[in-house]
Amino acid sequence: MTDALIRWCLRNGFLVVLGIGAIIAGGYYTATHIGMGAIPDIGEKQVIVFADWAGRSPQDVDNQVTYPLVTGLAGTPGVKTIRSMSGFGFSMVFVLF
Repeated sequence: MTDALIRWCLRNGFLVVLGIGAIIAGGYYTATHIGMGAIPDIGEKQVIVFADWAGRSPQDVDNQVTYPLVTGLAGTPGVKTIRSMSGFGFSMVFVLF
């Protein structure tokens, strides 16, 4: 299959160069016209605490990891909101200041 592709490219050199040029032009156009929607709003200060405890159920992680983290972080000066999430083997705590 590779031999056939190489033979086709050698026979149709103009089409290969034209295709490569189209790919480069499309990439340039896309790179220069990309929207700024991917840039996050950094208005609020946020800290994300991720804890990994492999093989544990969400309830174990919540009781042994997430709850102690949330209660400990609640006393931090300037905290507005604390959100948490426990899953299979991990915990995430979002602290907004």
